[in-house]
Amino acid sequence: MISDLNRTGLEKLCKEFSAAFNGVISWKWDDYFGTVMAQFDTDDREKVRAILDQYLDFAWDMSNIKQAPDTVQAVNGSLGNLREGQMLMASDTQQDACILCAWWPWGNGKSISIRIIPTCKRLTDSEREEVQEVFKSWFGI
Repeated sequence: MISDLNRTGLEKLCKEFSAAFNGVISWKWDDYFGTVMAQFDTDDREKVRAILDQYLDFAWDMSNIKQAPDTVQAVNGSLGNLREGQMLMASDTQQDACILCAWWPWGNGKSISIRIIPTCKRLTDSEREEVQEVFKSWFGI
């Protein structure tokens, strides 16, 4: 069972983040990566980035991912590593709980998808599984 402190911090962060996108994008579950995701037209790029920038202070792309914290590099590897035009963004990775966002422009030049990954430094493997179970509900899925 997740400790109250870990769950509260991560849940609060995810719910605030999700709520900021109300009316802008719709979340759905990505079974392949086990993340919440949203797809949107490139016309909405600036609106979505403005919200992301309010919550995510750090960004990495192919040129600087090797300098990212271990947590970010682990997520990068689990998502298949960054490609040209893709980014990983994160809230403060020094905090116990943080969220990461994978920014993936599509090859058609018309769509972008984002995938959100919660992380918490102090979770055991069983607690990580528990987070994944409740994670969807935090994003209204």
